[in-house]
Amino acid sequence: MTLLPKEFSELEPFAATWCLPTERQRFAQRMASSMDEIQAFYDAFYPRAEEAIAYCDKFPLDDLPDDARALVHLMQSFVMVTFPIEVWKQPRVPDSGAAYVAVTVEPVV
Repeated sequence: MTLLPKEFSELEPFAATWCLPTERQRFAQRMASSMDEIQAFYDAFYPRAEEAIAYCDKFPLDDLPDDARALVHLMQSFVMVTFPIEVWKQPRVPDSGAAYVAVTVEPVV
C-alpha cells in the first residue's frame, strides 16, 4: 500500500510517519522524533519540495486525490521540521520551556 503519488515514490518510507492530517499530530511527531530522524526526512524531502508543490497545484484544493492530499500533509510536516533543522538544531523551540500553542482551526486540506 502506498500513500504518495508514484512520482514521489522515494519519499514513501517517510509517508507512514509524516503524512499527518493535523498540526497537532505533526507537532507531536516532531517532538517524538530524534534529530537524526528529522534530518533524514528533511534531507529526503528538501530536493523535491518545489516539485511537490507544482504537482499538488495541478488539482483544486477542495478536490485533491488521496495521494496528492498525502503529499500535501508530507509538505506540511516538512515545514514543521525546517526550523528545528535550519535554525534551532533541536525539536523544541529554544528557551520556550513548556510553552505550547494549540491550533483551534486547522487549514482545510
